[in-house]
Order: sequence, then C-alpha cells, then structure tokens
Amino acid sequence: MDNKIRTGVVGLGAMGAPMARNLAEHGLLAMVWNRTATRVEAFVQQTDSTIAETPAQLAAACDVILTCVSADQDLLSVIDQLLPGIETGSVLVDTSTVSPATAREAADVLFRAGCGFVDAPVSGGVEGARKGSLSVMAGGDSANISRIMPVLEAISATVTHMGPVGSGQATKAVNQVIVAGVAEAVCEALAFSEKLNLPSERLLSVVGAGAAGSWFLEHRGQSMMENRFDVGFKISLLLKDLLICRELAQELDIFLPTVEASIEDYRRLVDMGDGDHDISGLIRLKRGAE
Repeated sequence: MDNKIRTGVVGLGAMGAPMARNLAEHGLLAMVWNRTATRVEAFVQQTDSTIAETPAQLAAACDVILTCVSADQDLLSVIDQLLPGIETGSVLVDTSTVSPATAREAADVLFRAGCGFVDAPVSGGVEGARKGSLSVMAGGDSANISRIMPVLEAISATVTHMGPVGSGQATKAVNQVIVAGVAEAVCEALAFSEKLNLPSERLLSVVGAGAAGSWFLEHRGQSMMENRFDVGFKISLLLKDLLICRELAQELDIFLPTVEASIEDYRRLVDMGDGDHDISGLIRLKRGAE
C-alpha cells in the first residue's frame, strides 16, 4: 500500500469495479464500499482491500475517496453518509455523470467539512475502465487535481483539467451529445445495410477503415449485428445523461435536435424493457422493432 495515498472507492458497478481493481494494482486501494454487499465481498476476495462497514468508516480511513454512482441524488446521498468520517484535507473525486449544478452542490457541502472536491467524469466505456485507459475530464482546483493525480493516472490514459468545479460535468455533457449522435447514425446505417443485404463483416471492415470509422462502430458494430446487447453502457444511463444535456441547453435557451431525437428513442427502448441493454440496442428501433 502506498503510504502517501490511501484511496477508498464507493460504488463497484460496471465502471467502479474495474477502476477500483486498477487502483489496487497500483497499490493505491485501501477500502471499498458498495450498497450491494455480495458485489463488494466478491471484489475484496480478488484484491488487497478492506470492506468498509459504512461510508463514514471509509472516509475516516482514506485520503482520497473515489465515487462512481448512477445518478445525482445517489451522489448527494453518499456524500451525506461520508460526512461523519470526512477528514480535513482529504479529497473526494467523483467519476459519476451528474449535472454541473450537482457537482457544485457537492463541492460546497464538502468544502464546509474541510474536504476538497474534483468532478472527474470519464469516457471510454467498460473496456476503458478495465484497461485503465479512460479519458478523464476534471473540474476543480488545480491543487486538488495535482494531489490526486496518481489516482487519476491509475484509471486513465489522459487527464484534462477543464476548469473549476462543474467543468468536468459540462464537458461530459458535450461528450454524451456526440455519443448519442454517433449511435443514432451508426445504428441507422447498419440497419440500412441489412436491408441492402450487404455482408456484415466486410461492411464493418471497409467503413471502419475510412471516414465513417468511430469507437462505437469498432467496439459495438459486430455485437449489434449479432444481436448482443448485454455488455457496455446501459440505455437507461445514457437517457439520464441526455436529460442533463437537455436541462443545460434549456438554461442556455438553445435547442439540441440530436439530444431530443435520442431522448425519444431511448425512452421508447426503456418502455420496451431494454433499459439495462447496451446503447447499441438502438438498432432494434432502426430495424423497425416495436
């Protein structure tokens, strides 16, 4: 264990668990906590870490707390549970995707407790989390970011300081507009290719090698053509992110047509019971599924 940075991780879901595992491999992971006890028990059997009985116990034992939860209220709830154990001078880095306003609210609460805050949403998918090759978009004081840099470097390939608290989440909102737009185009195009009876393997190879190539096409093209939607970024979570994008756009009095179209599509998929599927499940709508 690195004596300088003892890191605790709260949230061992699809992204949190592999990030925590990379921290363990770098000798930075001290303690973990997760709402689902069976998940955390399985995790600690594979790593040199300790299960915290409560978030407050984790906060008291760690210099850096990394959170990875699903939604805004989850983050604020976890912070409330951490507060009794927060040590002055510690830093909480949140890798969740929440609104910039929620990030600023979290920072204010933690500041009063003597704790720094960095909003550091990530991009790169479950694959990037496993490989430690995520892209981190950080918002916060440069001093806090410098202090936690070994933690960020253990989970990522790039760390970019975007500005004050909230800037990381604003950047992630931009990222999600692109993710949604690319998914709309790729899923529509591949459904179109099926109607044209084109050979899928050769199609993916040729279009992926040219200007139409993208992360989404490379990592999800084959699986969606094979109707496999069980691994990756959940439809319900992208819908949540896009609603954040809509809220930000409304605050600026602008209209984002790609976001609005994507919200409509992903709401339909959630209503169809596909909320836990990868976002590439959008191809079902493009094929005309009901």
